[in-house]
Amino acid sequence: MPSVSSSVALARTVMPTGVAARCFISTIVPTLPAPGGRWGASTACEALSRRPTRNGVARTRTPLLPIASAVRSGVTVVRTSAVAPGSMSMREVVPRNARGAQAVSCHDERVQRWLPAAGAFVVSLDSMVNIALPSMAATFAEPPERVRWIIIGYVGAYAVTSFLGGAAADRLGHLAVFRVGLLLSSAGFLAGGTAPAFGVLLAGRALQGVGGGLVYGTAPALLTAGADGAARARRVGFLNGAIGLGFATGPLVAGVLVDGLGWRAVFHARVPLALALLAWALRRGPAGAAAGHRLVAARDVLRAAVLGPGALSFVANASIFAIWLLTPFYLVSARGLSATLGGLLFMLTPLGMAVAAPAAGRLTGRVGAWAPMVAGLALEAAGLLGLGRAGDTTPLGLLALALFAAGLGLGLFQVPNMTLVLAAFPPGQQGAAGGFTFLARTLGVVAGVATFAEIVAARRAAVGFQTAYAEAFALATLAVAAAAAAALAGGRARR
Repeated sequence: MPSVSSSVALARTVMPTGVAARCFISTIVPTLPAPGGRWGASTACEALSRRPTRNGVARTRTPLLPIASAVRSGVTVVRTSAVAPGSMSMREVVPRNARGAQAVSCHDERVQRWLPAAGAFVVSLDSMVNIALPSMAATFAEPPERVRWIIIGYVGAYAVTSFLGGAAADRLGHLAVFRVGLLLSSAGFLAGGTAPAFGVLLAGRALQGVGGGLVYGTAPALLTAGADGAARARRVGFLNGAIGLGFATGPLVAGVLVDGLGWRAVFHARVPLALALLAWALRRGPAGAAAGHRLVAARDVLRAAVLGPGALSFVANASIFAIWLLTPFYLVSARGLSATLGGLLFMLTPLGMAVAAPAAGRLTGRVGAWAPMVAGLALEAAGLLGLGRAGDTTPLGLLALALFAAGLGLGLFQVPNMTLVLAAFPPGQQGAAGGFTFLARTLGVVAGVATFAEIVAARRAAVGFQTAYAEAFALATLAVAAAAAAALAGGRARR
């Protein structure tokens, strides 16, 4: 029998070094009885974390002999469970070169978390366009009811492609479709920024919508691959936080760009961002879920567990678009604020979404989905009510509070809502599930744009913009309040 020193020397000979060693060690983890300490961690990266574990164990040395044995046997332990001290748990053993979700390296786990979120962030920067709408209307001499097609063309395109693209990605591979989305988005940004006529701008917006839909439709599946329960809720919260951050950053950046460079800059600024992400995705993208699953069928969607949350999302997003469509005209045109100041105020709604989303993910993992959804819808309704009562002399502080409350409510609602939909689909249809959540959102956006623009167009000549604005927000408030009541009833029925 070889001595301990010779065994250690052998282990050092066959062990990789540096970063490779770190990620290799992360797959060979002996465990201890619960609570377990660091080596009783449920995942390899959790075991290697520098943060103290729950039982206070701060540092543990990696046993070299089991590692050397595993290296020589050519297998990788991908997950462990509690066993006797000093023994190895091999709940599942796969070849070292396997690419399954459970065999992902530490680096791949970080990429899996950040790449889809970054893609959704860049697409969500489209909130820049809302602040630029008055300038676009002036350039092409178009009234607000015609300018709405800049929004409708975009969201209509990604409403369709988010679901169809997500479903197709279940067979073709989520990362491949995600990359195509980034490429088309880049082309759409360039086309929109160089548009010589209103029709060309609309075509560029439609192309942006197709690309954005493919990114949105695949991001949830890429980010939540291998997660369920509370872990899925936290990842959904992270994704929606990135989306909210993009929506929040957009208006502020747009105000500066429009004031300094003109509205075309809101498109040009995103071209290098999308191309940089595409290069990252081509070089280091996560594998995502395995391709080859069957396409989603009508029976998979036409279920109460899917349509119920989808209907609530439709209403919540249709109503919030009273803010996206009408508030820029109220702040910049009716109140006479600069694009920069208007952008600062306008960003408070998506900022509220970004703040609420991570907390909503943790809350959903603890108490379930229905209570946060009801609370979020109620808070959104309160914010919309406050905005509908705003007039020419309403203090900006009250406007800021109402805008933030509406976004906070929507962010609190969307995370548990998406979590419910993802949980309603099997693992092989997570692309379709993620796409459906964005389909419901964007169909609501299209309905909101069409409805509120029509209200303003029909009533403005008779009663003026301010009254038409108030009537549109009153309708939005009533719709969200009704959705909150329906969610409350649905939550009680499931207890």
